[in-house]
Amino acid sequence: MLIDSHAHLDDKRFDRDRDSLIKDLESNGIELVINIGADLKSSIASVSLAEKYPNIYATVGVHPHDAKNMDDSTLEILRSLAKRNKVVAIGEIGLDFYYDNSPRDEQRKWFREQLKLAKELDLPVVIHSRDAQQETFDTLKEAQDGTLRGVLHCYSGSKEMAMEYIKLGFYISIAGPVTFKNARVLKEVAKAVPLDKLLVETDCPYLAPEPHRGKRNEPVYVKYVAGTIAELKGISYEELAKATNRNTRELFGIL
Repeated sequence: MLIDSHAHLDDKRFDRDRDSLIKDLESNGIELVINIGADLKSSIASVSLAEKYPNIYATVGVHPHDAKNMDDSTLEILRSLAKRNKVVAIGEIGLDFYYDNSPRDEQRKWFREQLKLAKELDLPVVIHSRDAQQETFDTLKEAQDGTLRGVLHCYSGSKEMAMEYIKLGFYISIAGPVTFKNARVLKEVAKAVPLDKLLVETDCPYLAPEPHRGKRNEPVYVKYVAGTIAELKGISYEELAKATNRNTRELFGIL
């Protein structure tokens, strides 16, 4: 059984079939899904989904795209939400210098504040980093006091940087792009990351893997990610599924 460690099932693209999709996950080989908050609205929605369905867990946090809308009261609401029973992490948080939807100084400020919140509440973090790998790493290194832990979601950096993140105490999560023919660097990362530091995800409804590229992604498609990585590593699908399931539970404290 696989765990999709990063999904956005609260997205409106799931409005027509969300309930049946979630109820059919187990029969399709997906044991659990971690639903990810990206702003206040989606964080609240993630908590609601987790409280409604036994196979869904939630994270709460504000994505760098929405950092410009954050203030101290937002942080207080996140603090309150994070104490709910099935909330397992702060995220997704980080830096995005590709779109720059929020001013970089705002991104930096609220990334650091949410890292502080995670440490205060002893929760792991789910990190978004796009075109900001070195600064993301430097920020996490600066914040690392021996208690900070988390995952680099939908990893898109180099193999060398992945190894540095692992040394810092982080997991690497790989998504649908690993199935793309031209994903040479990501395939190298998938081969290099130790099995005990690896997670798999869909980031649905985005980034559907082959053979569904360009369509709505969904948690069951994490099978294609797992299958591709198992092939790259020269191990069985079952071994990959067992390891990533264990890693996800360990990181997020799901017993």
